[in-house]
Amino acid sequence: MKPLRQFDLNLLLLLEALLTECHVSRAAEKMYLSQSAMSHALNRLREHLNDPVLVRTANGLKPTPRAERMLPEIREALSLIEHSLTPDTPFDPQQSERHFRIGSTDYFEATVLPELIADLQTSAPRISIEIEVIDQNSSWEKLANQQLDLIVGMEQSLSVPGPLIQQLWHSEPQVCLAGEQNEQIRDSLTLAQYLQQKHIVFTDLTGQTETATDRWLRELKHSRNTIARTVNYMAAARAAAMTDAIITLPQHMANLFCTMLPLKLITPPEGLPDVVMTMIHHPLYSQDPGLQWLREKIAGYPADQLINH
Repeated sequence: MKPLRQFDLNLLLLLEALLTECHVSRAAEKMYLSQSAMSHALNRLREHLNDPVLVRTANGLKPTPRAERMLPEIREALSLIEHSLTPDTPFDPQQSERHFRIGSTDYFEATVLPELIADLQTSAPRISIEIEVIDQNSSWEKLANQQLDLIVGMEQSLSVPGPLIQQLWHSEPQVCLAGEQNEQIRDSLTLAQYLQQKHIVFTDLTGQTETATDRWLRELKHSRNTIARTVNYMAAARAAAMTDAIITLPQHMANLFCTMLPLKLITPPEGLPDVVMTMIHHPLYSQDPGLQWLREKIAGYPADQLINH
């Protein structure tokens, strides 16, 4: 017998048909081939296997002992190949018990996660979600080894390693918050007034200290009077409520904090850039039906001002 690399594996399908039917014409019909094409295939099999494969007897064609021994193994091999090539079954969120791990920002955890969990209680009751704070030093690697399924909420300007897929998720205007007791600030701020304020600045855990607001001001040759930086929006909001400093943050977060703390919403200077956030996943798992479902699910939150993508 010739080495496997020299064997036409398509002949295995024809061999299984020939040994099952023990009839060249019926095997040809089963495989949608002409009788002459099947006869040619049988001759090739005989040459490859150095065995007659099928022998004519008084009762018609009969498989040789070797061919009879091969048939169960050939059927098993074809079954395994067919199983390997079969597309993944559709993901059923109602029945799935999958555990998803999401690397997220403070924004996602505060504004999206509670609604997402409430939604899943009915749409995917057996699915569980685990949130991990993003760490630029390890989050990329965790996507590759499936310790994380998805990263949500990073600013679009953040550079990510080449293989990772970064897609636009959500765009939102920024506003300012000040303590209700802060009588120096009215309902809106000009750029000059904005620069005069004391600022508490949110910095995420990715190691990127310059925010979209800082870049915008730098291009205008300005900078903020920053009195504190924090990696937690809630801490920044509480500090603003207790001092005469302001914070600049996405509007969804600001609306949330105004219901929780003695804060007032301030219209920011004209030209303040929107925050544009992304979802990031590893290309190895792009076709995973469960992860496709998760990405589509999260793409629907928050419900308004989504980027079309």
